[in-house]
Amino acid sequence: MDVVISGRHQNVSDHFRTHVAERMAKVEQLAPRALRTEVLVSHEPNRSKTKASERVEITCHIRGPVVRAEATHDDKYAAFELAMDKLVERLRRSNERRRVARTKAHKGDPAAVPVSAPIDQAEPDAPQEAADPFGDSPIEVREKVHQSTPMTLSQALAEMELVGHDFFLFHDSDTDKPSVVYRRRGWAYGVIHLDVDSASIEAVS
Repeated sequence: MDVVISGRHQNVSDHFRTHVAERMAKVEQLAPRALRTEVLVSHEPNRSKTKASERVEITCHIRGPVVRAEATHDDKYAAFELAMDKLVERLRRSNERRRVARTKAHKGDPAAVPVSAPIDQAEPDAPQEAADPFGDSPIEVREKVHQSTPMTLSQALAEMELVGHDFFLFHDSDTDKPSVVYRRRGWAYGVIHLDVDSASIEAVS
């Protein structure tokens, strides 16, 4: 497994790189087929403190959905350990889902086989970002292209949990519509389906 360690607007020390490389053994145990794991360290402004926090983002590219975790702390080593704990837990959940799916598939349940995009479709190596359309304005908009294969709502929920986000954009295979599933309070979730009115678009254009 390739491990890529980088810093955003900062240098990463050799000691930190060695520490990360040693801890990656746990990832290889849980995801032996992982292709690449990326660790990004950056500063994050903290309104409650004068000193910026350290943010560590870990992205594990496996054969299937991407598994991701992030955390912040005053110390980057502590932030990395917090992010690692989240990543390990999500990898364990992913393995458990695969075991359940294989068991159901073995019993003849075709709906139990997960449909996931291959790694080069689930997460591009270099996310496409558009130029800032606001020029010198302090407003910043980062645009990315998200590629995905059609999936069910339950599969979208599972992938949202793996990346640790509060929402997930996907192509609903049941409705054939662009959709967003999002987290509500407690264990409740919501889903929004986009109904594209082609007639209205043509009238406006």
